[in-house]
Amino acid sequence: MEHVDVLVVGAGLSGIGAACHLKRNCPDKTFALVEARDRLGGTWDLFRYPGIRSDSDMYTLGYSFKPWTHPKAIADGATILDYIEETAREYDVMDTIRFRHRVVSARWSTPDARWTVSIERGDDGATVTMTCNFLLMCSGYYRYDEGYTPDFPGIEGFRGQLVHPQHWPDDLDYAGKKVVVVGSGATAVTLIPAMAGTAAHVTMLQRSPTYIVSLPARDPFADLLRKVLPERFVYPAVRWKNVLLSMFSYQLSKRKPSAMKALIRRGLEKNLPDGYDIDKHFSPRYDPWDQRLCVVPDGDLFRAISDGRASVVTDTIETFTETGVRLCSGAELDADIVVTATGLNMLVLGGMRITVDDREMKFSETVGYKGMMFSGVPNLAAAVGYTNASWTLKCDLVVEHVCRMLNYMSAHGHKVVVPKWSEGELPDNPFIDLASNYVLRSVHEFPKQGKRAPWRLYQNYFRDVVLLKRGRVDDPALNFS
Repeated sequence: MEHVDVLVVGAGLSGIGAACHLKRNCPDKTFALVEARDRLGGTWDLFRYPGIRSDSDMYTLGYSFKPWTHPKAIADGATILDYIEETAREYDVMDTIRFRHRVVSARWSTPDARWTVSIERGDDGATVTMTCNFLLMCSGYYRYDEGYTPDFPGIEGFRGQLVHPQHWPDDLDYAGKKVVVVGSGATAVTLIPAMAGTAAHVTMLQRSPTYIVSLPARDPFADLLRKVLPERFVYPAVRWKNVLLSMFSYQLSKRKPSAMKALIRRGLEKNLPDGYDIDKHFSPRYDPWDQRLCVVPDGDLFRAISDGRASVVTDTIETFTETGVRLCSGAELDADIVVTATGLNMLVLGGMRITVDDREMKFSETVGYKGMMFSGVPNLAAAVGYTNASWTLKCDLVVEHVCRMLNYMSAHGHKVVVPKWSEGELPDNPFIDLASNYVLRSVHEFPKQGKRAPWRLYQNYFRDVVLLKRGRVDDPALNFS
């Protein structure tokens, strides 16, 4: 039975980052990564639909220790995957990855002060076992084997092709065809301009609008700095500029939503044709950042609409027909291909079963500690990113804090650390505070958060720098033993 000090679950963007942090900050610790797929990259290897790209700038989605030097700030999926692979090779972590290893369950034993992890091996179906002192979850919170598709009436009678972006066929030919994309989130606004150049026409069919803003694909500030400064100074400067801008956007949205709505509307008026019905198609009923904003690089979605290659229909589906979709308004949309960009399903810790001393954990009955650990669960942390900023900003801070914690435990002879909730009844504040449908469908299964630090998830980078990067490891809310 193989034993390591730290077992990292997941070899995507956050998992590879975690491995590099362990190499840099905990050189005396042994570790391994287990990855269910046969390649690293996670999201950036799984999703293959046209136009797949980041919806955050790469100066903040990139690692703190690995400067992003590509000209495009909003990068395509293949370039991001190359960046992850380059980082893994540069920090010599490729040999630590066990591919086609899906974690099924983990059992904690207090007498042994270790986890026993059951892993299903994809190549032969065998179950193997590993043990570790600390479990570091980098599997995100999406279900990667199954996307979400509503139960549409009449869908079985549709004679065209039905595609979910999570399972995009390599041989899908949409040239010259009529395409309907159902949805208005980040996937839809990425797909539509990418397909519009080849398809006969692409229609975005949305039940309700989403806030969409245009940002430059290349960061003009970064281009300016590269003319006068060495590259090593460019990355941190642009990174901090983008952190400040994203935080300003979020705080303005929360404190003065009407002002943020006005800014977004001015951008829409600039990018859409005169007289376009912005109120109907691009004015949501909720405030900005109640759900995540969508970004389109260089206004590519708006250009496709202005050129007539794409259009937006705001309505609800009555039923699928043999040749397309009939709407509740009575209108019909003909379609050769319907893409159901209707969202993802969420899973707590990748759906793995966790037991602590033979007691199965229900994470809905735990409270999140610093957004990374869970009350009553020893020697386990999860790298979960921001909902209002780049994912990696938070993951970097979490893993740096885990490394400090591991070094503190070694220095003081501790084997176990467990967060202890001692503030009375379980709070009812959700761990993820977005009103998006994909969150609302599953948030009851996730941990809760308290009203104050360290149990509050602030979604604030500056607070987390103080709390995670500079804050004390020997927190009174933690029980070391």
